[in-house]
Amino acid sequence: MTRTVILVHGLWYGQLGLVLLRRRLKRAGFDCHGFSYPTLRRPLAANARSLFEFARRFEDGPLDFVGHSLGGLVILRMLDEFGGLPPGRVVLLGSPVRGSAVASEAADLPLIRPLVGQAKTALEYGYRAAPADRATGTVMGTGHVGVGRLFRNLEQPSDGVVAVDECRLEGAADELVLPVTHTGLVTSRKAAEAVARFLESGWFGT
Repeated sequence: MTRTVILVHGLWYGQLGLVLLRRRLKRAGFDCHGFSYPTLRRPLAANARSLFEFARRFEDGPLDFVGHSLGGLVILRMLDEFGGLPPGRVVLLGSPVRGSAVASEAADLPLIRPLVGQAKTALEYGYRAAPADRATGTVMGTGHVGVGRLFRNLEQPSDGVVAVDECRLEGAADELVLPVTHTGLVTSRKAAEAVARFLESGWFGT
C-alpha cells in the first residue's frame, strides 16, 4: 500500500525549501503532499488546527508526517490536540523540541524580533513528548554552519541553527545524527534516504 506523506516546512522556508526532499520521497514510492502555513503571522495552535484540517482530506491510511524545524512542532501540536487521523509515522528534521536558544535570543533583539514573529513561543519552549500512538524519528545535523552563529555560540554539536540536544525527543522510536546543516536536513540525499527508511520501517537503520 502506498504511504501518503504530508511535508511541513519550517520558519522562513516555505514549500520551496522541501522541493528536493519531496522529489526524492516521490521517487521512493511515497505519495507526497505539502502543507503551507504562515510561520510568522499565526501562533502554533492555529497552524496546528490548519494542518489537521488539511490532513483530514486523506482518509485512507497510512498517513505519515515529515516536519522540518518549526514544522515538526506544528505536527506534534496537531497530533496532541486532534485525533481521528489514519495511523502512520512521523519524522522530525532539526525540530527544536526542547526549545531553541537561538530563537529565544533573536526574539529579544528589536531588529530581529519580526523575523521570528508568532513562532517565538513555540521555538522557545518546544514540544518534548513524542505522540503515544505514532512511531516518531528525529534527525539532527552537525554541520554547524548557519544563521544561528550570528546570535550566539551554539552548544556543540549543532546544525548551525539548532543544537543536537535541542532536538532529542522523549519517547522517540529512533534518532539519527548526520553531518549536515539545518538546510542540509531537507536537501541532503542521505537525509531523504533516512526519512524513507523510517517511514517504511519505523527505524533509520538499513
